[in-house]
Amino acid sequence: MALLTMGLTGCGGTVGTGTTAVRTTAAESPASTTETTPATSAPTQSAPPTGPNVSGCFTEQDGKIFTHVRGLPGVIAGDGPVGVVITYERRGTVCSWRPLSDRLVAAGYRVLLYARDAGLLPEDGAVAMGKRLAKEKGVERLFLVGGSIGATASVPAAERLGAEVAGVVALSGEIDKGDAAALTVPLLQIGSEHDSYGGAGSMREAEAAATKAPDNQVLVIPGESLHASALFGSPHAAKVLDTVVAFMDRHKG
Repeated sequence: MALLTMGLTGCGGTVGTGTTAVRTTAAESPASTTETTPATSAPTQSAPPTGPNVSGCFTEQDGKIFTHVRGLPGVIAGDGPVGVVITYERRGTVCSWRPLSDRLVAAGYRVLLYARDAGLLPEDGAVAMGKRLAKEKGVERLFLVGGSIGATASVPAAERLGAEVAGVVALSGEIDKGDAAALTVPLLQIGSEHDSYGGAGSMREAEAAATKAPDNQVLVIPGESLHASALFGSPHAAKVLDTVVAFMDRHKG
């Protein structure tokens, strides 16, 4: 599979997840803190929302607000027949993935974003959210999208969810080679060349192992160490978003 040469941070270890081991790092612990509203250096120009919302950046005007474990919030935006579950990186937030969510909703996808639970392994969270979204009226298939540890966990989560998954998009993930070898749905990996977690070397290893994936695409951002959602605020954002949408459009069925 041709490698698109264009290329994110951490050192590895493993965390057991029952029958699957998820690679992680001290920076990308599965027991990550729940997402919070990003701090800003300038005063806000409008009052924060007082009704149901997710970190103040998604409200009921954006989609259906729900709660999951321990009352943590999530949102389902859009109403298309193909769903997308996004599991963010440890230092990311629901808000940091809004650029991708907005682009996917505009392209006709139904997107679920959720605040991660500190006590729940990212793989289990992705599976639970996949099952939740699959039950929404009109949803026919799912894509799993993740950043960093969320990307790493999305591959075994896709294996657990089975036939309802149309594909996996991993941004800055460090995918276990055994998980990659077992994957039978299309895989898109995107990351920075010099990222120490999910960089070019890790992505190429997963690409080589994912021999059962019917499509196996890699986009490396050259000369960069941008990690996961940091790509959306970079000069490479348009290329990244275009690549994700094109991949999903090709495999949504």
